[in-house]
Amino acid sequence: MPELSFLLTAGLAVLLGAVVQSGVGLGLGLVAAPVVALLHPEYMPGTMLVVTSVLPLFTLGTEWREIDWRGLGWAMLGRVPGTAAGVGVVALVAPEVLGGAVGAMVLVAVALTVRAVRVRLSRTALVVAGVVSGVTGTATSIGGPPLALLYQHESGPRIRATLGAYFLLGAVLSLGMLAAGGQLHAEHVRAGLWLLPFEVAGFLLGRPLARVVDAGLIRAALLCVVTVSGAALLVQSLL
Repeated sequence: MPELSFLLTAGLAVLLGAVVQSGVGLGLGLVAAPVVALLHPEYMPGTMLVVTSVLPLFTLGTEWREIDWRGLGWAMLGRVPGTAAGVGVVALVAPEVLGGAVGAMVLVAVALTVRAVRVRLSRTALVVAGVVSGVTGTATSIGGPPLALLYQHESGPRIRATLGAYFLLGAVLSLGMLAAGGQLHAEHVRAGLWLLPFEVAGFLLGRPLARVVDAGLIRAALLCVVTVSGAALLVQSLL
């Protein structure tokens, strides 16, 4: 069992992240990953991938009918090679370096979309987003922004359902490849399991938020979370 101070501190971060993700579609990794990395760097990315693999199950339990299966398929096609590359990154490159580069790209992408540059949900865009997300999601456990930017003009339920299905499949794939590469250990998995009660509480508290953002606020809320995610990755790489 992890020490009590870790459980309480990381658990609070997981709870808050689950609240955000339950409403917007992403945010668990953004809020909780930096806290876990600060308290126990050796738990990353395995512990957070265990945590992020469970929350989508709750979302999909209520909104699975809204999944964009076509988009999910093309994104997962890119996620597979991206995940393989991410395993190599974990072994060879400091996650902070990768996180900083991705954070900068995310901020540029947000700035372009705010200026009405709209990227079409094409096969190419989805595959590229899947590759980038696979690398960063495996190496840092924060892989949502690339795909979230593509879906920012969709409805709240479709965003949450499609991202949820993608996060579930992607996290399981990343965990499997990390285990095969010797980068995932039992203590990482146990620490993630101890954090699950906080995640459940966050999901239940966040459901009312979904109704609020669905009332015409989903794009603004999504861009805010993605912007903070990119900035967090960039700042973390400089510390």
